[in-house]
Amino acid sequence: MTNSNPYDFAPLQPTGRNETDTANTYAPEDMIKIYEQQFLIPVPEDKLTEFLPALKRFYDIDNNTLDVSAIIFDAIAESSIIYNHKIKVGDYQILGGLVEEAIEYDEDNKNDESVEDKEIQAYTLECQRTFFINDIEILYHFNLFIYGDGYSTLTKKDTVLEKMYWFVRGRFEEDLLDDSEDNDSLDSINKQLASLGIREMDLTTIDEIVSYVEDSIIDDAMVDELNKLLDDAE
Repeated sequence: MTNSNPYDFAPLQPTGRNETDTANTYAPEDMIKIYEQQFLIPVPEDKLTEFLPALKRFYDIDNNTLDVSAIIFDAIAESSIIYNHKIKVGDYQILGGLVEEAIEYDEDNKNDESVEDKEIQAYTLECQRTFFINDIEILYHFNLFIYGDGYSTLTKKDTVLEKMYWFVRGRFEEDLLDDSEDNDSLDSINKQLASLGIREMDLTTIDEIVSYVEDSIIDDAMVDELNKLLDDAE
């Protein structure tokens, strides 16, 4: 007997038919699921040409439906697809309070008339952000260093997502080459991902995910809370 669902597609209920009665229609949240499955379902190489026709046949949809599902995903989905992985930004958490620091100006700036003091107020703050890769929760811890109108971050090295960050930095930054031997290898990272039920990643995927994480660890809501903390500290 032929398996009508060999790729384990999610069962979804159509809302009706399109105007030309050539394909089923689905609710927006189900269209997102259809779109995601194109990338997230593992497919053997010898089955790649069969996969998309099987998906369209299972849901009784056409190419236009797939195009619309991509538009809906870009418009309302709270996650992103990076190659064969879905990543989503979760909540942030500020751990502890501001720790006051002091920075001396460089000697090059000592004659700058705009500098009224040789010290600038600075703070460090321990933070974490939750991410979801293929719906698996992974924490990302970092220390936030705030100085004047600027800031920088220092990522810890405990969770697999943090190790991915240091793996990427070690490959691209010459000043870290001496310490790169302490970073996890691609094989080690993939073993840790597999233990979480996340399929393996290649170098390009890891690079893109780390870039996404770096762009997402601080958002507007977190900035608002940081500003309140700084106002209270002053």
